[in-house]
Amino acid sequence: MAEGDGRATALAALRLAAEADYRSGEHTAVLALLEEARRSGDPTALAEAADLAHQCLMGPGLGEKRHEVSRGLLAAAFRTGCCGDLLLGLLWRTVDHILDAHPHTERCLAELRGELARWRAGLRDWAFALRAVSQRRPWLTRVPASGPPSGPNQIAWMEAALAILSRTRLDWAHKVGILTLINGYVVQWVRQYSELAEGRAAEGQGQADAERDYGRALVRLVDPGRFPETARLFASALFETLPPDTPDATIADADFSLGLELILDGVAVRVERS
Repeated sequence: MAEGDGRATALAALRLAAEADYRSGEHTAVLALLEEARRSGDPTALAEAADLAHQCLMGPGLGEKRHEVSRGLLAAAFRTGCCGDLLLGLLWRTVDHILDAHPHTERCLAELRGELARWRAGLRDWAFALRAVSQRRPWLTRVPASGPPSGPNQIAWMEAALAILSRTRLDWAHKVGILTLINGYVVQWVRQYSELAEGRAAEGQGQADAERDYGRALVRLVDPGRFPETARLFASALFETLPPDTPDATIADADFSLGLELILDGVAVRVERS
């Protein structure tokens, strides 16, 4: 049997044992498999077993054993280098402290929140850097894609993003999907921004003035009977809130961040599920 097949079989057995123990309120079987994982010396197997074992130790009188398991998970996480394992270790340690009314609970919670923000901050920085390069060379966004990324510069960008995501438990399909989604967002955003900026320049307008004029024009043209929600949009204060002297770059950063954060919210859900 190949090593990968053996690991998959062991993981399936572990999950079945954990599910059975959890449903019956027991923990004997999963703790036995946790001990096997410790003896194996495989930090990935140990992290998986510790996570599942902790879920079976939430009953009264098991606080000391829970702390032991969460400490083991954190130790395994430092060996695997996986952000998902570290997050689970921090999460269970925080839960243990909450159950014990430990005075360091807030400190643990702050550490957990900080770790959760690391991959997100990395992807955010990556997207802003890619946008900056694309804005300096807007013609890049208009070059038809003849195939997947293969040049050294494209591979370097891919490597940077994959390095950020390497600390999660996402599989390769999800990682590639995230890169493709964010890259597509950046390309489309830069292309649209450049085209609109060219149009505003021809009219001698800044973005704040152009958006205000757009809203005022459409509120007169859109029929509330046919397009009720669109009419409500243009009747709102959305296009009137920016002072006329707001720099275009400030507006651009806010617009770009809004769309990017929506994407990262979705990525966060997948990271947590993984």
